[in-house]
Amino acid sequence: MTPPADEHPGSPAAAPQGVIARAFGAENRARLIGRYFEQARAITTANAWQHVYRLLLWIDRTTALAHCYESDKAQPGRPWYARSLAFHDWVSTQLGVAPAGLAEEVDWLFREAVRDLAARAVAGRTAAYERQRAVYSGRAFPEPGEDPELTAIIREALARWMVSEPPAEELRTLTRRIHTYLAQENKRKNLVGEGFEDVLAAVMRRLPSFEGIDVRTRVVLHELPGFHASPPTEKVKKVDLALLAGVARVLVTAKWSVRADREEQFMSDFQAYERLESAGQDFGYVLVTNEFDAARLRAACERRRQNAPLFSQVVHISPAAVEVVYREGSAEGASAVRQHIASGRLMSLQAWLESIGAGRRPGASRLPRK
Repeated sequence: MTPPADEHPGSPAAAPQGVIARAFGAENRARLIGRYFEQARAITTANAWQHVYRLLLWIDRTTALAHCYESDKAQPGRPWYARSLAFHDWVSTQLGVAPAGLAEEVDWLFREAVRDLAARAVAGRTAAYERQRAVYSGRAFPEPGEDPELTAIIREALARWMVSEPPAEELRTLTRRIHTYLAQENKRKNLVGEGFEDVLAAVMRRLPSFEGIDVRTRVVLHELPGFHASPPTEKVKKVDLALLAGVARVLVTAKWSVRADREEQFMSDFQAYERLESAGQDFGYVLVTNEFDAARLRAACERRRQNAPLFSQVVHISPAAVEVVYREGSAEGASAVRQHIASGRLMSLQAWLESIGAGRRPGASRLPRK
């Protein structure tokens, strides 16, 4: 019998689940995003993508490069490693830092949430911990953080440089820190999921051209004007982001990456929105993503519902980065994606934000749909 995982002392992993949830939750995300923009340079449509990357883009620890594709397919020797190198070089250049320094310029939201978690974590051997172990006192029960296999690997790798055997407690502390580091990475997908929506909303709310546009995140569909509630037998529908201006409505699905299950969800979501629309008026349906897979981007641009494109607009944080990734070699769908970029079907975050701002200028009666 060992202490519950949320009672292990001495590291962020020791934090109770409630503490972890608060560190990575919506309230703390909003606080951190607000703090970031208080110290960041003024937001414009032109630099909005940079703010998104500084807040959310991260370094894949297995390749030490900026993440643009699944880690297992981006290892050295595989095609996505060369593409990741090109992406890392491009982002570094655009942000004005050396490739080795990019890690300190991006991933701000996650790094700050982890610092908050560390600050909130239970420090030292808590009374609860001591009480739970007291029953087994004197029986040499393993201490939290003990990992004989990992400890053996550390000893083997560093043996020639160690002048003496590290104390057992120091090895426990080290292995615990390694476990904590790996566990934190598992929190990233949740942070990036809703964090992407929050960052996009924060950017839009701070643009002068968005004055008068109501930007909502994770809103229940029937709380938007002109939509019915879902039937009692169906799950309540939510929208990642909604932009409202007068009678105009734009429903945004914001997905950092696009998996196969999400591709199916796009169509089912639209069909539900269409079925529950009650005002008899058009609404925009927009995808905003940072996906780099050419086949997935092509599918998003070309997918149709009846006699029209499924998405009113397909927006990538930076199509210029997509072009750099596919600059050399070939990949399924790459040629079609380049054509979609050239035509504006796959548009940049900057162009999309500017189109919305233009739609709110004097004389414009609605948000643009196409």
